[in-house]
Amino acid sequence: MELERARSLLDAERAQVHQLLADLGKARTDDHEAERDATYPAQPLAQQGVDDAVAAGLQDRLAALDRALQRVEEGSYGRSIRSGAPIPDERLEADPAAELTVREATDDERANR
Repeated sequence: MELERARSLLDAERAQVHQLLADLGKARTDDHEAERDATYPAQPLAQQGVDDAVAAGLQDRLAALDRALQRVEEGSYGRSIRSGAPIPDERLEADPAAELTVREATDDERANR
């Protein structure tokens, strides 16, 4: 994959993730306001747990995108961080922050079950 294409995909997704985090922050503010008026306070608490999980996932994705941008700058983008094997362009198009080949990622998933 051309580095400019990679940078473009990564920057676009970073912008989306930042927007999602901003939207989540607004939703949290709205939830806190609703919590003060809630008849059933467990509902806002349950939503807070969901929001926290979503925020953590978005922060993880943002970190992965930042690592990928760093690899673009270093010239190692498009290669597995584990083996150095090339990551196919199709995989990078689907997930521009991919750090492993499909086989390596699959092996990791199996090992973590």
